[in-house]
Amino acid sequence: MANVVVIGAQWGDEGKGKIVDWLSERADVVVRFQGGHNAGHTLVIDGVTYKLSLLPSGIVRPGKLSVIGNGVALDPWALLMEIETVRSEGVKINPTNLRISEGTVLILPLHRNLDLAREKAAGQGKIGTTGRGIGPAYEDKIARRAIRLGDLSELDVLEDKIDRLLFHHNALLRGMDMEEVNKIKLLDELREVAPKLEPYTETTWQILDQARSHGQRILFEGAQGTMLDIDHGTYPYVTSSNTVAAQAAIGSGQGPKAIGFVLGITKAYTTRVGGGPFPTEQDNRVGQLLGDRGQEFGTVTGRARRCGWFDAVMVRQAIKVNGIDGIALTKLDVLDGMEKLKVCVGYKLSNKVLSHLPASTIKQERVEPVYETLEGWSDSTQGARSWADLPATAVKYVRRIEELIEAPVALLSTSPERDDTILVHDPFTD
Repeated sequence: MANVVVIGAQWGDEGKGKIVDWLSERADVVVRFQGGHNAGHTLVIDGVTYKLSLLPSGIVRPGKLSVIGNGVALDPWALLMEIETVRSEGVKINPTNLRISEGTVLILPLHRNLDLAREKAAGQGKIGTTGRGIGPAYEDKIARRAIRLGDLSELDVLEDKIDRLLFHHNALLRGMDMEEVNKIKLLDELREVAPKLEPYTETTWQILDQARSHGQRILFEGAQGTMLDIDHGTYPYVTSSNTVAAQAAIGSGQGPKAIGFVLGITKAYTTRVGGGPFPTEQDNRVGQLLGDRGQEFGTVTGRARRCGWFDAVMVRQAIKVNGIDGIALTKLDVLDGMEKLKVCVGYKLSNKVLSHLPASTIKQERVEPVYETLEGWSDSTQGARSWADLPATAVKYVRRIEELIEAPVALLSTSPERDDTILVHDPFTD
């Protein structure tokens, strides 16, 4: 049995929620290993829609253990609010089915305020952050001054740690002519939230190691997408953590051998939220059509997503960087009825054709897509559950994508409903 890592192969919003839920029913443990509450998953189960941000997708499945790993940036107040929301929808959440790593870095109110202030000051140069404090929290983690979840059990020494944190932040706030953080207020907030989180706090790497030794299936759940990775994405228009498959091991405290199958999620077209380069963007009728049909609005922010043609160059790059074994192709039905479909097969830059997206921000902005035009289909693919249910030209489109990205399609999604999925390769056993 292979433990599976689910990774977005584009800029996020690829439809990971449905695929992770589809897989989580067959897993024993579901682990969230990076990111914060800026990314969300939408699950549709028996007609009920769940919108999750920090909670792993396995939480809505009885009998599954959900783990928030050390690689996550955790806003305690956002998590507690999410727990109450999901509980109100009939889901049982307690320390039996939810455990959080004691090494998880905390997002504090000062991080949110700093995030918003920086983005406002950046003006037209803003990155497009959600303003939830995730970047500043990761900065403190790297600078070794962050407050971690396990620190809340050491209230007698927490004050000294707050002093070190505020030595940096209050100097920064003074320089920005902003109000400084009140130490006593922050301490009181942390003391108030500590007992609410303590029951969930655990040495989760040990729990996962025990699960592996007992032959349990583990599903590692990523947030966002490869092209938002701090190292491999469209820097600086990226998130503040590593989103690639290797982070599953680091962000959960498991070795690389814990990963058996890497499943990349990609839409049959491309979307992006926020600023940054987007070579195949269609700021026109086509983009509007894709956005309307695909209901392209952020789960967490509600922001409209930018839409464009499928970028095979970018997805192939993501496949190489992640070591993706197979992809789950989602939202094929959004392309129904389109007479012609374009796929990016290269980037033109200064009379040269590139087979990858360059790391230079300037070059990323300047590349022009080289398109291949494919025939569309008039029949509906929505709800298809076998290859035989698909129009011949839709199958041809999928097969051409496989050739261009140099990876097989393991699953094919044809609607938001979990059962509308064509299984080609089983990630847990293949």
